[in-house]
Amino acid sequence: MFKKIVECVPNFSEGRNMGVIKQITNEIESVKGVKLLDVDPGDATNRTVVTFVGEPEAVLEAAFLGVKKASELIDMRQHHGAHPRMGATDVCPLIPVAGITLEECAELARKLAERIANEAKVPCYCYEAAAFKPERQNLAVCRAGEYEALPEKMSNPEKAPDFGARPYDEGVARTGCTAVGARDFLIAVNYNLNTTSTRRANAIAFDVREKGRPQREGGSPVGKPMKDENGNTIMIPGTLKSTKAIGWFIDEYGIAQVSMNITNINVTPLHVAFDEVCRCAQNRGIRVTGTEIVGLIPKRTLIEAGKYFLEKQNRSVGIPEEDIINIAIHSMGLDDLKPFNPREKVIEFLLEDENKTAKLVDLTVKGFAEETSRESPAPGGGTISAYMGALGAALGTMVANLSSHKAGWDARWNEFSQWADKGQELMTELLHLVDEDTEAFNRIMAAFGMPKKTDEEKEARSAAIQEATLYATEVPLQTMKASYKAFDICRAMAEEGNPNSVSDAGVGALAARAAVLGAGLNVKINAGSLADKAVAEKLIGEANELIEKANVQEKEIIAIVESKL
Repeated sequence: MFKKIVECVPNFSEGRNMGVIKQITNEIESVKGVKLLDVDPGDATNRTVVTFVGEPEAVLEAAFLGVKKASELIDMRQHHGAHPRMGATDVCPLIPVAGITLEECAELARKLAERIANEAKVPCYCYEAAAFKPERQNLAVCRAGEYEALPEKMSNPEKAPDFGARPYDEGVARTGCTAVGARDFLIAVNYNLNTTSTRRANAIAFDVREKGRPQREGGSPVGKPMKDENGNTIMIPGTLKSTKAIGWFIDEYGIAQVSMNITNINVTPLHVAFDEVCRCAQNRGIRVTGTEIVGLIPKRTLIEAGKYFLEKQNRSVGIPEEDIINIAIHSMGLDDLKPFNPREKVIEFLLEDENKTAKLVDLTVKGFAEETSRESPAPGGGTISAYMGALGAALGTMVANLSSHKAGWDARWNEFSQWADKGQELMTELLHLVDEDTEAFNRIMAAFGMPKKTDEEKEARSAAIQEATLYATEVPLQTMKASYKAFDICRAMAEEGNPNSVSDAGVGALAARAAVLGAGLNVKINAGSLADKAVAEKLIGEANELIEKANVQEKEIIAIVESKL
């Protein structure tokens, strides 16, 4: 139901010829569903960092096409630059953004590396989370000796690439090797300070960054750094894992900042880093006045932050996503230096805006009713049923939020917050099904519109109609199952929620029952057109069972409500 989103950041060994770079990015952009976010060429490094995002299969295709085009246009025998490199595409990491794990990205990276080696004839190492050997998790190990070391490495079984290993030849001489990997999302962030002192900003950075600061003789800030028996500087670790940080002064703003890279947001989320920088700054008599995000961030970073700050206030987290994001923005001062627009900084929103199509759920209430009333057969009963289910969940959620904030019930805020959070998730699922039901009907119409002149066309059309009809039966059944879950919330709120809102819980139960029964009618009418009668009977049987249970739930919840009126 929810999209999986992957980011890819290939580094190409060309930073001076914009014609070559443009040909590579054109290949990437040719893939439907991929959005090119950034192209950053460097003259001194002779290297271009490209960033694009999309769903997994689209990203893999775009990455392959980009690497293949780079192998055709860039001759590593002519390459010179300041940055370490070993191939026309030097590195190609995949990064999980939403709906996908690092482990899944690692599997995708291995799949990509194998395809690059087989089809583009570019040997590939797998690094970081995609590494087959523990030592190859470190990119420096894979790239040891850089391009110049490839003749020796290609013929050494211990040093050869993971895919495409072969004796050094003209092809390898031209393309070099590529490191394909998977890593966690990196957030670049600057914390604004109410000081102009770089030294004090650095002190805060050393307090928090994982590396910490050198241990000095006598514990004095100006003492000589202490060494261990191997001659290495002894470090006092900072408080935040997976972070790198320094302090600097920004002329543009006239303030000092703690500039930080969070290399693993699962270990140290943005809001945790913010609070810790605030704590360490306060210990030194300094305030953090706001936060500056550099580049883009995943939506979950703001959602997690917003919920964190709501929980600190003993407030319900079961509120609309937009409200949670606004809490995060104001809590961390993301708009301190300039306006912060989530539509321009959140990866998922950029993708959504790029591919945005008209949706029923984006209509006004009046517009939705008018669209339903028109002579077109969609939106129809299945769509309305999903919307009624969403309203049932929304009413239960409203009572939970009112109960969470009720005076004198402070000790129970988390109990009701959990119910509200479940309600928000359920409402989101049902709102998705509002448009999905109409899409299912459109698939049937498209199948009926297929050509039917030849036997082959007739067969293909018949198969497509059956496939679309099955989908149009499964979607309202999914609506029934989701709507039925709203009874749990409405019952809990009727029994335990704010008594002044008990009638709202009752109306929520009525809406949930109407949704289940309405969607059930759509299951039955669509199942009647299925050629596979065994499947049809199974789906209708599930629908009837849910209808029977929904009638019981609604009757019991209304009885509870009536007893409290």
